[in-house]
Amino acid sequence: MSNEKRLFKLIGEIKGLDEDAMKAAKERQDYLAKPPGSLGRLEDIAVKIAGITGKPAGNDVTRQCVAIMCADNGVVEEGVASAPQSVTLSQTINFTRRYTGVSSMAKYFGIDLLVTDVGVAMEIPEELYTDSMVTEEQKIPVKIVNRRISNGTRNLAKEAAMTREEAVRAMLTGIEAVKAMKDAGIQLFGIGEMGIGNTTTSSAVLSALTGVKAEEVVGRGGGLNDEGLAKKIKIVDDAVNSWCMGDPIEKLAKVGGYDICAMVGAFLGAGIYRIPVVIDGFISIVSACVAKELNPRVVDFMFASHKSFEVGYVIAMDRLGLAPMFDLGMRLGEGSGCPIAFKIIEAAVASMNLMKTLEEASIDGDYLEEIRRENLF
Repeated sequence: MSNEKRLFKLIGEIKGLDEDAMKAAKERQDYLAKPPGSLGRLEDIAVKIAGITGKPAGNDVTRQCVAIMCADNGVVEEGVASAPQSVTLSQTINFTRRYTGVSSMAKYFGIDLLVTDVGVAMEIPEELYTDSMVTEEQKIPVKIVNRRISNGTRNLAKEAAMTREEAVRAMLTGIEAVKAMKDAGIQLFGIGEMGIGNTTTSSAVLSALTGVKAEEVVGRGGGLNDEGLAKKIKIVDDAVNSWCMGDPIEKLAKVGGYDICAMVGAFLGAGIYRIPVVIDGFISIVSACVAKELNPRVVDFMFASHKSFEVGYVIAMDRLGLAPMFDLGMRLGEGSGCPIAFKIIEAAVASMNLMKTLEEASIDGDYLEEIRRENLF
């Protein structure tokens, strides 16, 4: 079976949420010791978790991981990034040392990181690599998983960034990562990235998917000046209009990156293996949009963390039909919004699991009947 046939076979296995479990969870929420709906979106989160797991209550999301896909992008040759390409290499290594933004939070909270090299351009020391996404002890490795396809993509300003087969391979790597996390007992995961130039690639993918003009989706990334921003907009516009046609996979191959493709696969994997997944910022949410194009049911498994500072974020969020949990002005990437969102999801599940019902708490809830009947909340 070809890689592409295998990919579409896996995508076809995604099923929707368990409606019976969600109904039971909603009924329990309405009779917990509080006014109905008073925990707001925390209640919605708990109900959605029930739909994913098939359990109205008693869910556990404390085993957590952030999957970080690392790759370089040939388009940085055009001067569209404020940071040098060497930063991709440095930060990929620093994730394993727990020196970065997301990895410092992961270290504090005891969250695993699954760091994967899908196409870092510069050489990573061999001793930092592992070939396995899960150890013999069924744990997430602390080394960098080697799934390098090539030394970065080609320059999308001059030619297609990848072949279709390369894009598919990267997507399958993302699906593989989710299976590995499930095998390691992970109950909730997020998706981050590292790749200098990937706000250019993600902007191009979003423009190609939506038909929205480049100037409305391209932002300053890591801090481009006005001249750099204008050049970045023109490159995205020219590439999308010149050769970015076809189905979502073809568009990914033409103007995307290995990191984005692997992230798309990971979002699909959340649906395939029925694990709740957290979206980080702009690159992450664009990847989620592509996954939705391939199977709309994957959105059922997604939770949006923070509102990204990037200009195209709102367009992508509207396309998904989700809403971010918080807005802290974040724009780091890496998956840095995920640990914060994990704690919000934990709070939602804890309230469902540990709060007593009115009857269990010996509270006469007759006064709430009119509120329920008239939907006064």
